[in-house]
Amino acid sequence: MLAFSNDYYGLNFRAKQSVELFCAYDEMFRAWMEQTDKLENSEISKAEYDEWRYKYPELDTYQKRAKVPSQELSNYLAKELTKKEK
Repeated sequence: MLAFSNDYYGLNFRAKQSVELFCAYDEMFRAWMEQTDKLENSEISKAEYDEWRYKYPELDTYQKRAKVPSQELSNYLAKELTKKEK
């Protein structure tokens, strides 16, 4: 188990977990914090906040995501770039 509820007030993490995992958690928490701050500062309505949280991470704009190219495309690009270097 990666994390578990600690009496519903927080999460406990294990030392075995990787730095990458902690970074992913940090990004998720910051996304939630950003939306909470917007709600508290009246930048978004309660309805907008609720829509965001019900559809998280679909509507998340905080985290940067990129689609990974297919292996076929990756191989092609590597091959073409290698040709140009010669």
